[in-house]
Amino acid sequence: MLACWTAAEKEIETDVSRRALRVPYSYRSDPRVPPFPDDRPIVIFDAQCVLCSRWVEFVLRHDRAGRYRLLSAQSALGHALYVHYDLDPENYETNILLIDGVALFKAEGSIRMAEGLGLPWSLAGILRVLPKRVADALYESLARNRFRLFGRRETCYLPRSGDRERFIA
Repeated sequence: MLACWTAAEKEIETDVSRRALRVPYSYRSDPRVPPFPDDRPIVIFDAQCVLCSRWVEFVLRHDRAGRYRLLSAQSALGHALYVHYDLDPENYETNILLIDGVALFKAEGSIRMAEGLGLPWSLAGILRVLPKRVADALYESLARNRFRLFGRRETCYLPRSGDRERFIA
């Protein structure tokens, strides 16, 4: 069992290292990724996932400064970014936080999203006391079971009319 865990860890570390090696704004030189406004942080989320959609509603409610833009992973741009970052563009294993041209995944992305919402949500930064491997394992466990625990939408999440300007088409 330990050998399997070690092999899986190595695979995850290699995968994460490959993504982490990308320079900021690397997607700008990828012909598969159309140009988009990236002057503010962008949350890329699975719009069919009930948990992910609730997270987006939470961000909209608590991001009073309008800091974050939101992008559905099911959109053409979302698909292109998942492909760019070597993620499965059909089975969304993680939300992505794009900030200053850098993509953050799994626990780190979620913690940084919460920190960007200000107090009291920024206190989520305390979760960095967990080793990255542990935090990502917890994130992955929730991500793997999110449909069973929270359900799947029949259609993609659609923003309310007052929130549409926060979304990238």
